[in-house]
Amino acid sequence: MNFPTFEWDEKKNHSNKEKHGISFEKAQCAFDDTNRIIIEDLGHGDGVEDRFFCFGKVNDSIITVRFTYRKKCIRIYGAGYWRKGRKYYEQEYNIYR
Repeated sequence: MNFPTFEWDEKKNHSNKEKHGISFEKAQCAFDDTNRIIIEDLGHGDGVEDRFFCFGKVNDSIITVRFTYRKKCIRIYGAGYWRKGRKYYEQEYNIYR
């Protein structure tokens, strides 16, 4: 089984932890959710790299991870517990609390 390789900028990881309360180390666990949803981020990008969202469940929370693919590696550049991501995930799987 091929497991993805993850990378990120450590300064960005630190600021993400302070701003959104989640580390990129934890955010990568969203990709382990067999029900994860990955969609293209059409609102961002520089025309060189495509960007994506991963919505995945980690413990009892839905995490949204913003990422791109670089050289067969998943590069994380943002993550958080955003309501919009949770709403999308729950709507997709008809999960209502």
